[in-house]
Amino acid sequence: MITLKIRNGNNKDQVWIRKIFREYWGSEVIVTRGKAHQADQLQAVIAEINGKPVGLLTYRIENRECEITSLNSLWEKHGIGTALMKAAYHIAVTAGCKRLWLITTNDNTPAMEFYEHRGYKKTAVHKNAIEISRKLKPEIPKFGVNRVPIKDEIEYEMVL
Repeated sequence: MITLKIRNGNNKDQVWIRKIFREYWGSEVIVTRGKAHQADQLQAVIAEINGKPVGLLTYRIENRECEITSLNSLWEKHGIGTALMKAAYHIAVTAGCKRLWLITTNDNTPAMEFYEHRGYKKTAVHKNAIEISRKLKPEIPKFGVNRVPIKDEIEYEMVL
């Protein structure tokens, strides 16, 4: 039987979190809206199946807004990403946030569809923002999903 558990990350998870960031994001640095975040130092929510970590969401809260800075599901199409997004929603509401938001890139249509199906609205397209991001994080590839050039940041939000 598969048991999905969502829990807050802690210091014991740091090695695994760093591994996920290096493998999926190129480094522990995440850049959103021209600001670099040391993502392995952000607050985290972890999904586990039968005690094994299978998903990670990192976030930061500032000015009554909660930004989801990363989302990884290591086993797609099993509700892991959805469960992590629900956890972020509850964290934001509990913290008194007025908005839950995130950034993805123009190439990542699967992520855009995922967010839109969960009630997030596209609020902005930040044209050529990745040029600035690459100055802070040179590891950002030139091409992404389906070899689409990565150029723009797409902002999604859920008003709380």
